[in-house]
Amino acid sequence: MKLPILLIAGLIMFYPVDGLTQSVEGIKSFSRPEGSWKRETQTETEEVKPQQRFYDEAGKFAVDNIVNAEQVFCYEVFPQNEEYNGYTLDGFPIRGFCGVMGEPVRDMIIKYFLSTEGNVLFDQAEQCIIQPKIIIRFVRGVDYTDILISSPCHSFAIFYGGSVHVYNFKPGAAIIDAMLKALSPKHSEFISPSLLNQVLPIGVVQNEQQRKIVNKRSEPIRKWEQKTKAEEAKRAAEEKKNNSGWNKLKMKSFGQN
Repeated sequence: MKLPILLIAGLIMFYPVDGLTQSVEGIKSFSRPEGSWKRETQTETEEVKPQQRFYDEAGKFAVDNIVNAEQVFCYEVFPQNEEYNGYTLDGFPIRGFCGVMGEPVRDMIIKYFLSTEGNVLFDQAEQCIIQPKIIIRFVRGVDYTDILISSPCHSFAIFYGGSVHVYNFKPGAAIIDAMLKALSPKHSEFISPSLLNQVLPIGVVQNEQQRKIVNKRSEPIRKWEQKTKAEEAKRAAEEKKNNSGWNKLKMKSFGQN
């Protein structure tokens, strides 16, 4: 199908996330040439607009964050689980980070998810259980809107300001499948951005300094493990000493044959 191929091509246009392989470290590694934010592929008259239904239901601010997003981030998630104690996003356990996404991807989502009539069945609930795969965060200033993508129960949900709106995307199933196929090789282990002192919420170690922060956080555990192993080795040596040598030879008492 031509459409999924175009989507995959757009999704490949990610900014690098592995700071250890870049000549520029940290936040600066995401800098772009001046004016690169402009949508060169579309003129203002051709620019697509989300359907009014999304404005009415999700709200103007939620949709504006998507349309005018300055940064777009992708996270892999698991289904909600009350026993999970790790990092979450919108209540979903985070399993990994899948990329800093470029404007072409943002525009693709606006066009095919929010603007193309027929891709969304507004008044028909999909008869299946949502299986969350990824959450795409659209950041504008300090505000943001999240879109949760589900498959094989093809649907998406818009999270904003504590509200959530779910939409049946069954007619656009091929689009979601193409997205997930393109994003699967982008997986990176997620680490708390706050722990790494990152302004951008990527959650991936960007340089050696951040790696030291992660390693330092693990030091108490490592020291405890090392201390435990040292104590065990000391005890083992003492036991070996006490059970060997002349003082432990079993000698017969005087007068015994």
